Amino acid sequence: MFTCSQCPRKCAAVRAESGAGFCGMGELPVVARMAPHFDEEPCISGKEGSGTVFFSGCSLKCVYCQNAPISHDSFGKTLTVEELKSGITRLARQGVNNINLVNPTHFAHLLPEILDGSCGVPIVYNSSGYELVDTLKKLEGKIDVYLPDLKYVDSALSKRYSAAEDYFDVTSKALSEMLRQVGPVKLDDRGMIKSGLIVRHLVLPCNVRDSIRVVDWIKQNLPGAWISLMAQYMPCAKARDYPEINRPLSPAEYERVCDHMISIGLEDGYVQQMDSSDEKYIPAFDLTGVP
Repeated sequence: MFTCSQCPRKCAAVRAESGAGFCGMGELPVVARMAPHFDEEPCISGKEGSGTVFFSGCSLKCVYCQNAPISHDSFGKTLTVEELKSGITRLARQGVNNINLVNPTHFAHLLPEILDGSCGVPIVYNSSGYELVDTLKKLEGKIDVYLPDLKYVDSALSKRYSAAEDYFDVTSKALSEMLRQVGPVKLDDRGMIKSGLIVRHLVLPCNVRDSIRVVDWIKQNLPGAWISLMAQYMPCAKARDYPEINRPLSPAEYERVCDHMISIGLEDGYVQQMDSSDEKYIPAFDLTGVP
């Protein structure tokens, strides 16, 4: 029987059945989509796409989550380890540039077994950044690319929007561990990522000051990491209950963060166009590709 303490919640849930613990998941993986995705960073998607595996449930439950049907509402199909392994193998054979594990934190205990063979492409661990260092250490050698968020520095914001007052304290340590494992970004001769750390930050309305603190921390503490500064915020899920973020991000807000990033010399990575804030970029969570 699996008693869970692998995410920072450490809720000690007995995850024998779905619905246990903060993440709302049982022990076996629950997946909502397994298919090529073409809207990740250019060095991840490329022309062939990124082989995304969208896991259900979450250890954060951000009030503005664009993937709320799976992160909040737990939509998905329960798979055995063997079913997930075979699904990943089939996805890799479609010619994708990598296997992209989206929000796998609460199923990290299964990943060493799931990833025990070579897929022939890099493995990307795409998460909220809210990870325990001890959990990440168990994945060393299995993950080629870490693609975490760094959502906040201010604990008041992380408490209000993600119910995680300790978010920055935990995530800053996790990102340092990720960098230790995979090192600076390395690309192949096609410009696709082979290994390394890319840190995502979504700029929120009315929170430019904290975004600047995030950018500064990355510059000062993660040498060789790239940044992906995201403008795709739109008020999803429960954002309507928070007036200050119940609107799109303004171009002026995003430009202030971009200008600061350039001014401090943090130039390796990506920025987004403002039209990225569109529902058409949210994948359809309809069990596509799920065995």
